Amino acid sequence: MIKILELAQIIIGIVLIGLILIQQRGGGLSSAFGGGGGQFYGTRRGLEKTIFGATIALSIIFIILALSFLYFKRLPL
Repeated sequence: MIKILELAQIIIGIVLIGLILIQQRGGGLSSAFGGGGGQFYGTRRGLEKTIFGATIALSIIFIILALSFLYFKRLPL
Protein backbone atom coordinates (compact mmCIF):
# COMPACT_ATOMS: atom_id res chain seq x y z
CA MET A 1 0.00 0.00 0.00
CA ILE A 2 2.81 2.40 0.86
CA LYS A 3 4.55 1.76 -2.49
CA ILE A 4 1.35 2.64 -4.36
CA LEU A 5 1.01 5.88 -2.39
CA GLU A 6 4.63 6.78 -3.08
CA LEU A 7 4.28 6.13 -6.80
CA ALA A 8 1.01 8.07 -7.03
CA GLN A 9 2.53 11.00 -5.17
CA ILE A 10 5.55 11.09 -7.50
CA ILE A 11 3.37 10.98 -10.61
CA ILE A 12 1.01 13.68 -9.33
CA GLY A 13 3.97 15.82 -8.29
CA ILE A 14 5.45 15.66 -11.80
CA VAL A 15 2.09 16.47 -13.39
CA LEU A 16 1.65 19.39 -10.97
CA ILE A 17 5.04 20.81 -11.91
CA GLY A 18 4.07 20.63 -15.57
CA LEU A 19 0.70 22.31 -15.01
CA ILE A 20 2.27 25.11 -12.98
CA LEU A 21 4.90 25.73 -15.65
CA ILE A 22 2.20 25.88 -18.33
CA GLN A 23 0.45 28.62 -16.38
CA GLN A 24 3.55 30.80 -16.10
CA ARG A 25 2.98 34.32 -17.35
CA GLY A 26 5.39 37.17 -17.89
CA GLY A 27 9.13 37.08 -18.34
CA GLY A 28 10.50 34.89 -15.58
CA LEU A 29 11.97 36.43 -12.43
CA SER A 30 11.44 40.01 -13.59
CA SER A 31 7.68 39.57 -13.43
CA ALA A 32 7.95 38.12 -9.93
CA PHE A 33 9.34 41.43 -8.67
CA GLY A 34 6.86 43.70 -10.43
CA GLY A 35 8.55 44.04 -13.82
CA GLY A 36 5.71 42.50 -15.81
CA GLY A 37 5.74 45.27 -18.41
CA GLY A 38 2.26 46.61 -17.66
CA GLN A 39 0.44 43.43 -18.56
CA PHE A 40 -3.19 43.18 -17.56
CA TYR A 41 -4.49 39.82 -16.37
CA GLY A 42 -8.17 39.35 -17.01
CA THR A 43 -10.41 36.48 -16.14
CA ARG A 44 -9.49 32.92 -17.02
CA ARG A 45 -11.35 31.38 -19.93
CA GLY A 46 -11.44 28.10 -21.79
CA LEU A 47 -8.40 25.88 -21.53
CA GLU A 48 -6.68 28.24 -19.07
CA LYS A 49 -9.60 27.84 -16.65
CA THR A 50 -9.51 24.05 -17.03
CA ILE A 51 -5.76 23.91 -16.34
CA PHE A 52 -6.21 26.16 -13.30
CA GLY A 53 -8.97 23.90 -11.92
CA ALA A 54 -6.90 20.79 -12.58
CA THR A 55 -3.95 22.33 -10.73
CA ILE A 56 -6.10 23.02 -7.67
CA ALA A 57 -7.64 19.53 -7.74
CA LEU A 58 -4.26 17.79 -8.12
CA SER A 59 -2.73 19.85 -5.34
CA ILE A 60 -5.54 18.79 -2.99
CA ILE A 61 -5.05 15.14 -4.01
CA PHE A 62 -1.29 15.54 -3.47
CA ILE A 63 -1.86 16.81 0.09
CA ILE A 64 -4.32 14.00 0.85
CA LEU A 65 -1.81 11.43 -0.44
CA ALA A 66 0.94 12.93 1.72
CA LEU A 67 -1.23 12.79 4.84
CA SER A 68 -2.41 9.25 4.11
CA PHE A 69 1.20 8.19 3.52
CA LEU A 70 2.08 9.46 6.99
CA TYR A 71 -0.94 7.66 8.45
CA PHE A 72 -0.18 4.29 6.83
CA LYS A 73 3.51 4.55 7.65
CA ARG A 74 2.70 4.81 11.37
CA LEU A 75 0.47 1.73 11.39
CA PRO A 76 2.13 -1.37 12.84
CA LEU A 77 2.27 -4.13 10.25
